[in-house]
Amino acid sequence: MSLNGKVAIVTGSGAGLGLAYAQELARQGAAVIINDVSQEAADSAVASITEAGGRASAVVAPVGSSETADLLVKTAVDTFGGLDILVTNAGILRDRSLLKMTDEDFDLVINVHLKGTFTCVRSAYAYFKENGVAGRIVTIGSPTGQRGNFGQTNYAAAKAGIVGMVRTWAMEMKKAGVCVNAVIPVAATAMTKTVPFFQAAVEADERGEAMPEFFRKELGFGPAQDVAGLIAFLSSEEAAGVTGQAIGVGGDRLQVWSHPEAVATEFQDGGWDYATMLAEGKAILEANLQSVGERMPELPAELQPENAK
Repeated sequence: MSLNGKVAIVTGSGAGLGLAYAQELARQGAAVIINDVSQEAADSAVASITEAGGRASAVVAPVGSSETADLLVKTAVDTFGGLDILVTNAGILRDRSLLKMTDEDFDLVINVHLKGTFTCVRSAYAYFKENGVAGRIVTIGSPTGQRGNFGQTNYAAAKAGIVGMVRTWAMEMKKAGVCVNAVIPVAATAMTKTVPFFQAAVEADERGEAMPEFFRKELGFGPAQDVAGLIAFLSSEEAAGVTGQAIGVGGDRLQVWSHPEAVATEFQDGGWDYATMLAEGKAILEANLQSVGERMPELPAELQPENAK
């Protein structure tokens, strides 16, 4: 087992994607600290690992504060003797269009996703550096953070910010031998169950059947377990050369996302004043406009949701 003897923290791991990550890390030999805000969910997650022969313990606390981050690291060290891996998965949604989004909606999502990633990574890295551990940090991004999505101003900002922090941390942590990456998962979750577009895939999964190939291949969409293998790999010593990356996974698809690069570069003697922008700059911009939002292919007729047929 490639993670035998390692100790991992997985935030937001009481259910869903986080639980799948924690279970896979345990299956590969790691002892795991489960984190959730629900005692019942945390206990159930721990039991699912220990009953399968793994090692796990729980910290029930909301992610965001430095106190929770420090508690997670302390619990890992006190319970299992150290820390090698951090997976920052915890998150919440408060989806609303811009004019309907409240300050509280924005602050709650930013606090859990963005600040929670920052505080947990800071605490884990401090432990790694102080103890000479060439640790692994896996943060969780989203296609929404890469391309945007209607009604998710707060979530898009948080997820884009996480990838930005990862690029910075990869430089700061290089000398210590710590690798940090962002995973961009596409998988069936409680949220996708409510989206008609994914109805045929979700229903197949709930019946215990494989999802249709259209979802697995065209959309890179599958169950949570399809993401867990990448999480475990990035947590291993075999991934020592991989850092600062945004890597997408889901269904049968693996993607490496590019870092932002200029798609057009032009120079103008004297600079780009308003008149020059009208005369030349406008055409340059219009010839290179970039799309926003995810590009979803049309569903085949046989996979259309019932109310659309």
